[in-house]
Amino acid sequence: MKQGSTIFLKIALVIMGLPVLALCIFLLPKWVSEAVEVLQASGGDSQLAYIVLGILAIMYLSAIPYYFVLYQSYKLLSYIDKNKAFSDISVVALKKIKVCALIISGLYVLSLPLVFAIAEWDDAPGLVIIGAVPVGASLVIAVFAAVLQRLLNEAINIKSENDLTV
Repeated sequence: MKQGSTIFLKIALVIMGLPVLALCIFLLPKWVSEAVEVLQASGGDSQLAYIVLGILAIMYLSAIPYYFVLYQSYKLLSYIDKNKAFSDISVVALKKIKVCALIISGLYVLSLPLVFAIAEWDDAPGLVIIGAVPVGASLVIAVFAAVLQRLLNEAINIKSENDLTV
């Protein structure tokens, strides 16, 4: 395939990483400092501040596999540029994407009880649905990566069988 034919998708990956980077650099530290101030003002008695800190910690932790997924996606696009799309290294990249998506989903499942506690405190039942969105989105990505991984494995097997018959 022509070198650089996936340049638009690579740019899209960079653009997808920028909002999360901005969130981790600017917004989350501000929220953490506000939660710590509430804890200090209450003498450590504010359960809500601990809940907020737990959710923020999960958000920070989920950024690690998110950026790993972006990196693996970038590598996958590079393999496509180098005509190595139908190779075992592409299958490995898809497997890593699937695992990271499941890790992100698991982290946000762990945060759901915390989100539920905030929803109970604030009397906002819709907050639980909003908290479930990252779980569903990352599960969709994991399933999509698993399907692509299986299809790619079958395509590689068919290709190797065809190479043997020629």
